[in-house]
Amino acid sequence: MMAPTTDNAGNTGDAATARASLEALRAEIAKAVVGQDPAVTGLVVALLCRGHVLLEGVPGVAKTLLVRALASALELDTKRVQFTPDLMPSDITGSLVYDARTAEFSFQPGPVFTNLLLADEINRTPPKTQSSLLEAMEERQVTVDGTPRPLPEPFLVAATQNPVEYEGTYPLPEAQLDRFLLKLTIPLPSRQDEINVLTRHAEGFNPRDLRAAGIRPVAGPADLEAARAAVAKTAVSPEITGYVVDICRATRESPSLTLGVSPRGATALLATARAWAWLTGRDYVIPDDVKALALPTLRHRVQLRPEAEMEGVTADSVINAILSHVPVPR
Repeated sequence: MMAPTTDNAGNTGDAATARASLEALRAEIAKAVVGQDPAVTGLVVALLCRGHVLLEGVPGVAKTLLVRALASALELDTKRVQFTPDLMPSDITGSLVYDARTAEFSFQPGPVFTNLLLADEINRTPPKTQSSLLEAMEERQVTVDGTPRPLPEPFLVAATQNPVEYEGTYPLPEAQLDRFLLKLTIPLPSRQDEINVLTRHAEGFNPRDLRAAGIRPVAGPADLEAARAAVAKTAVSPEITGYVVDICRATRESPSLTLGVSPRGATALLATARAWAWLTGRDYVIPDDVKALALPTLRHRVQLRPEAEMEGVTADSVINAILSHVPVPR
């Protein structure tokens, strides 16, 4: 068996092949979803970091289609749960079912037992049901009747939500927001992108049939494992570590915020910056990697003061101001 080769960045051939496969995802998903490259990249970063993603946008901007297309292109098992006000925790995790033939209870797994769980409109269900995902997201297991049951690997929760101002929504509690590695905002498409969407539908595109749209698996779990191993070897200098800490500490001192980024958030920012550095072809992290992932990694981990919110201040604007003031290491 031939030994894996090494490229100029110190990556083995397996890692280089994995990077090429993950880069091919963009072209494959673009067959179904138009103009959402940043969201695709964010989902790949989350998979590399074993994290979860919160997708926020108004209804009808292809949030659900994006996740389904990703699962098809990665050849991962996926299940979808439509969150509603009457959804029960057992509808997600599974429950014990009585079998009259054996006179015993057996466990019936819920939809959470999958590789990629699409939690659609997660903020349309009350906090009790939202919290049923906490153990799955943090521990990658589900405990039913005192028995822990491990979830498949890889496992990612991609939750969609409408802006909280919309009628009939429940804001996610801070503890659950902090479990999401990234919060990606899905904007309305540009005029040209919207024209392209309508043109595809006029030509017969069916979002319910991704195979007919031409989406084929271009990567798989083995590529993810090779990529994760390479990301773990991506070098981080003490200066970069200090830069991440300084950014997160600055959020705790901001007069516009009542809640700053926790050490968990600082760890998340370092992890996403490493994944982004590797995806862009480097085996070391630079300050631009930290800046590139700061908004999606931190925006949901801070809380605005009411008076700042009334003045039109946003979490993104606060983080951008901090990035412009915190000294960048040379």
